[in-house]
Amino acid sequence: MKTRILGLVALAAVIAATAVALFVVPPDQNQGDAQRIMYPHVASAWLAYLSFGVTALAGIGWLWKRDLRLDAVAHSAAEIGVMFTAFAIWGGMMWGRPVWGVFWQWEDPRLTTTALLLALYVGYLLLRRLSDDPERRATRAAIVGVIAAVDIPIVHFSVEWWRGLHQTATIGSPDRVLNPAAPMVFVGSLLGMLGAFTLAWLYLMIRRYQLARAEAAREEARRMDRIMTARTVEAAR
Repeated sequence: MKTRILGLVALAAVIAATAVALFVVPPDQNQGDAQRIMYPHVASAWLAYLSFGVTALAGIGWLWKRDLRLDAVAHSAAEIGVMFTAFAIWGGMMWGRPVWGVFWQWEDPRLTTTALLLALYVGYLLLRRLSDDPERRATRAAIVGVIAAVDIPIVHFSVEWWRGLHQTATIGSPDRVLNPAAPMVFVGSLLGMLGAFTLAWLYLMIRRYQLARAEAAREEARRMDRIMTARTVEAAR
């Protein structure tokens, strides 16, 4: 019941944040209405970071504690992170076409490292399908998840380290927290979207974790059934 309430609150928050971004905040002076895409785009990128960070931390937890519940957390976060990364890339492409004149530019370090991040975690999910042993699968996935997380700070700081089409941080830079380059009405709308998307992320995480635990229980039941069948056949010989 509490999870359902969280889902309804998250849905209402996303609808409200979207309405503000579309109808309350004025168009940007330079980018026009295309700037409105930035609100879900930035929020999706933030949740991709969060998701893959959780995957890495849960993977470390599995390697330390050997608790399959932590592997379920890692798996859930990775799936959700892939979804939000794809959404961030799609939103960036929709914004880039009218503003930059191109959907994609491989020479841009932020775009390239984000595409790599998506590929790494799609690979993580595919790796999980290569083994039926829960502990072996969890160990392999944890190692890959931790290594892949190295790309998160590279994506984030790529606009500071290398030159490309992307601008540097507008409000995330430490020297701009209290004095952001964007007007406060834009900053407020962006923070509202971040909060709404984070609520949605939390709801999705809870639901996906519950599903992962159910899948693990069903998998264990099938495994025990195979063992009992094999023992029965052996005893009958």
